[in-house]
Amino acid sequence: MAELMPLLMFLVVGLVLLSGYPVAFSLGGTALAFALLGHLTGTFDEAFLTAAPNRLYGIMTNGTLIAVPLFVFMGVMLERSKVADQLLDTMALLFGPLRGGLGISVILVGMLLAASTGIVGATVVTMGLLSLPTMLKRGYDPGLAGGAICASGTLGQIIPPSIILVLLGDVLSSAYQQAQLDMGLFAPETVSVGDLFAGALIPGLLLVGLYVLYMLGVAWLQPAKVPAMPRAERQHSKRELAGRVIKVLIPPLLLIVAVLGSIMAGAATPTEAASVGAVGAILLALLQRQLDLGKLREVMRTTVQVTSMVFLIFIGASLFSLVFRGFGGDEAVREILTSLPGGVVGAMLIVMLVMFLLGFILDFIEITFVIVPIVAPILLMMGLDPIWLGVMIAINLQTSFLTPPFGFALFYLRGVASQGMSTGQLYRGVAPFIAIQLLALALLALWPGLATWLPGIIYGSG
Repeated sequence: MAELMPLLMFLVVGLVLLSGYPVAFSLGGTALAFALLGHLTGTFDEAFLTAAPNRLYGIMTNGTLIAVPLFVFMGVMLERSKVADQLLDTMALLFGPLRGGLGISVILVGMLLAASTGIVGATVVTMGLLSLPTMLKRGYDPGLAGGAICASGTLGQIIPPSIILVLLGDVLSSAYQQAQLDMGLFAPETVSVGDLFAGALIPGLLLVGLYVLYMLGVAWLQPAKVPAMPRAERQHSKRELAGRVIKVLIPPLLLIVAVLGSIMAGAATPTEAASVGAVGAILLALLQRQLDLGKLREVMRTTVQVTSMVFLIFIGASLFSLVFRGFGGDEAVREILTSLPGGVVGAMLIVMLVMFLLGFILDFIEITFVIVPIVAPILLMMGLDPIWLGVMIAINLQTSFLTPPFGFALFYLRGVASQGMSTGQLYRGVAPFIAIQLLALALLALWPGLATWLPGIIYGSG
């Protein structure tokens, strides 16, 4: 009976989640119910639960996690201050004369929003509301337009500085230290959020480059799907266009460079850089004349809601992992992964496949807090690089969130899409972008240096 408890825990959590119950309470409630069941059947040692208060205190006093509300504030403030709207208009004018120019604009603006907001749902919804009607009106293929919006929106998973990478970096840091202690290394090396930011930068830009190349390929082979902007809509002098670029494009770019550059240069921790980003977002909103007391109150309320959700999930996941460990679940997972054919390659493939499938029903935050702490120490003990592993997980889940029929990004876009695009068209439109992401995963698997080279240069790690 005791051997089946870890598996039953996952099955029950899955069923409770499918019933629509909140994730944090599903995780915590299931854990406590199984702890009680284990106590009654004599298969669980309650001493494991005595570690819960220390874990919760550790979450609340974790300096790295203070970056989460600050990055959320920065992203929500930029979203509310119409930065995306102006960016899209300016990029469309820049690339308008090209076939596929509007599609390229959507991808590049999606990249900038991903770097500034880091919230996939917010980016997809914002881009869907702003760009989808324009793309359809200009004669773009509906599936291609939807695919470009969803793909650019999910870049928030991988383009730093991203909330998701902050959370993943914190969890991987603990997992890496645990793996080294389990191997008898009592002066463990560390991996930081800054390492993960640096590791994700080249793969993220590679994905953007592949998306743009695909859009240019469609423009060359099937020009009717991606018409150029009519000449009447781009009657701007070069001076006017240069003025718009300086006014609209430069400030957000400077903000992103300030946040990311200060972390990578070692001048600021992710938390300190996030506070710079939050203040910079307020200044940008003031410059755009988009800030008043009502908007500030709305941004702060949204920030508190998102942050509370993240930390509640973290608390529920901590309880779940304690009880899971109490039933010997981590040992069972270790035995399964180490006994798979193919060694570390076989173990990595299975973990990636399981995470991909879980991405259909769980958000990145739940997977980061529940699954990664269980499997990461085992994979790291098998000799994998923590930065490479983190970037592989991020791109894998990004692909999962884009894959029909359950991809979160597709649900977000369908929620705001007009009647001009069917679900079938959207599924066909995202297929090439899924293939591009699988190609990026394969390239990263073949050349881990894509993720480890830059952190090695900057920090002397990897």
